[in-house]
Amino acid sequence: MSIKAKLSLLISLIVTIILTLNISIYYYSTKAELKDNAERQMITIAKQIGTTLEATVKAKQYMEASMGEKLRVVAIAAKHELDPRIDHIRNEQLAALSLKLGVDHITLMKKTDDDIIAAKSSDPGEINMSTKKWDYWYTAFNQLFDKHEVTIPQGQKLPNYWSGPYTYASSNPKVVDKWGYYYDGTTDYIINPYINAKVLLDFENNNGANALVRNLLADNPAILAITGFNPQFFGKPPILKKKNGVLIQNLDVRDIVFGEYTYKDASHDLANVHRTVKSGQIQTTIADINGKHVIKSFIPSGEGMPYIIGVTFDHGVIEQAINRQLLIHSLISIGLILMAWISSYFIAGLMIRPLSHILRNVDEIAEGRFSSKIAIRSHDELGLLSSRVNTMADNLQTYMGRLIDTAKELKGTKEYLESFVNHTSDAIHVTDLLGRVTQVNKAFEKMYGWTEEEALHKPLHNIPEEYGEEYEEIRTQIMLGGSVADHEIVRIGKDGQPMDMSITVSPIRNESGEVVAIAEIARDITARKQTEEVIRRSEKLSVVGQLAAGVAHEIRNPLATVRGFVQLHQQNGKLTEAYLDVMLSELDRINFIVSEFLVLAKPQVQNYESADMQNILNDIILLLESQAILTNVQFETRLASGIPPVTCEVNQLKQVFVNVIKNGIEAMPDGGTIAIDLLQIPAESTVVVRICDQGYGIPEEELPRLGEPFFTKKESGNGLGLMVSQRIIANHKGSMMISSTLGQGTCVEIRLPVAKTYDED
Repeated sequence: MSIKAKLSLLISLIVTIILTLNISIYYYSTKAELKDNAERQMITIAKQIGTTLEATVKAKQYMEASMGEKLRVVAIAAKHELDPRIDHIRNEQLAALSLKLGVDHITLMKKTDDDIIAAKSSDPGEINMSTKKWDYWYTAFNQLFDKHEVTIPQGQKLPNYWSGPYTYASSNPKVVDKWGYYYDGTTDYIINPYINAKVLLDFENNNGANALVRNLLADNPAILAITGFNPQFFGKPPILKKKNGVLIQNLDVRDIVFGEYTYKDASHDLANVHRTVKSGQIQTTIADINGKHVIKSFIPSGEGMPYIIGVTFDHGVIEQAINRQLLIHSLISIGLILMAWISSYFIAGLMIRPLSHILRNVDEIAEGRFSSKIAIRSHDELGLLSSRVNTMADNLQTYMGRLIDTAKELKGTKEYLESFVNHTSDAIHVTDLLGRVTQVNKAFEKMYGWTEEEALHKPLHNIPEEYGEEYEEIRTQIMLGGSVADHEIVRIGKDGQPMDMSITVSPIRNESGEVVAIAEIARDITARKQTEEVIRRSEKLSVVGQLAAGVAHEIRNPLATVRGFVQLHQQNGKLTEAYLDVMLSELDRINFIVSEFLVLAKPQVQNYESADMQNILNDIILLLESQAILTNVQFETRLASGIPPVTCEVNQLKQVFVNVIKNGIEAMPDGGTIAIDLLQIPAESTVVVRICDQGYGIPEEELPRLGEPFFTKKESGNGLGLMVSQRIIANHKGSMMISSTLGQGTCVEIRLPVAKTYDED
């Protein structure tokens, strides 16, 4: 559209505005009184609803506070009934206690490394339920565990206690519950009793604002809808929780607290709600919604109530009376606007002639000619525009020279980077997201053997089959924005020969930060790996030498005894029965030492199977119980239920547990207790067996030597049992940790991985 047409249109628009104002004066003078009457009726309705809502909320708050007090009393009573350690409490015990104390259920919540879970509960649906994604509930739980005052504004707060608002249960979305949470530091869990809160919902629906809204809509046909908005949540995405496969909105985060929101105008309603909250004044708007012309008013509900009451009237009732007169005024105004547009079109043509000169000069600038200048003949706005165009031409000429210099500099930088990439000794190649090679350097061609023409635009087949899954994991990590540095792996060159490589893989992003390609830098470390292998062999020879020296030392003593008796026999011609018994004992000792070392040196036939650790430990306890009774030693077992099986050689594990428990019995000659714990660490997929005695303990300086061959403090020991046990646990891909305090006892912790078949199930 030309400026001439725009100018005439602007003048016509001004005339239109003036005429519209004239019509509006008539329209709004007639409409104002009707609208005032409607607003007064809205205010009356809002006050009535606000009064009812305030009374309902106070009554409901009293009922909810009473429930919270009851739950706190129940929690304190439960604390006195339960063991302070959650591991000693059974779910059946909680079910019986819930019935006794008059609540629906009791749940015990335990803090883990990165979560707070429902560890024990009388409700099976609550067990092992995570609370990490429960928003402010999770914050309140952490504050209770830290013995910090709960700062959450929602809910009821008392000493060592917090009760959140009633809402749908996570374990059963069809049930509305009221919860209480108590923790005073005397237990290692939060006590969480809860009861059904449906009575609060029934009270709200039958005696609150919803009941009043239904009556008002029935008595006033002109009122289309009455809606209660919660400004804190209105306009925000609903906070939903998935409960038993169903998405449920929590009762404490609703955006519509009463009434029906059937006449929706989301963007305008949100703005009006916020303006009402900010100003504290009524906001009114008119809109077409659901095929009706309506007037909507947003009214604050009064002090102490954070809600906004929206009342929707049928605006057609107000408009019918004035529409006919408005039509007549509009027809007259349209005729006047047409006359104004025709006359303004000719006037505008006289005013814009100087613009043609400016336009011709701008065309020359667009073609790259900056020397032409516009003659300035006036000092009005057009003259000022001509001056600015002349200045722009001068500046563009300067900037063009700078751009040429910058382009030359960028070209030099590009050549430098290309030189760096192509002259480095590390192989570099870039692939797209489909694995096709898009760029390689000279070192890549030299290291792998493929030329650039052979590698480009094709997948690179240089990964051995056994490393394919590992590399896919690396690609997935890179696609998520991570990177991998100095990762050792095997690659295959064009000739099919494997090469040891150290690779660094990183993502390449576009301007929007999206990953569009993957860059890999590879360094050949074959020579370094060979050197490391030579060092490892040297270390093995050193260990063999140490073991040989230990074996020689241990066997030389009994051999010296046997040799002495043989010499005695040569001199005397006979040996007594006692001497022969000593010789046989020493020969048995030599045979035992050699047998123990064969366990370490010779691969044993291993029959691995999936076994229950609880059964293994029960068998060992039954086996050693008689020996324990003779030495006044008692077994205290804490074997958790539901422990997954492990893949193991059962007899070898029994040998380990027998060695450890017998060591504990022998460390307590005056009697005592051996505690045996069995538990699981789900985050590590690990089963833990912990065996602790109350013996004389091990000095701190001797702990590092445990497991060395022939290191022992027992008069009849040979120092090989613990070494063999450690070897068995290592063969099971587990770990053995020993801690001890002199005079207090020793604790042996054995960790074994969970059977793979169990994980897959």
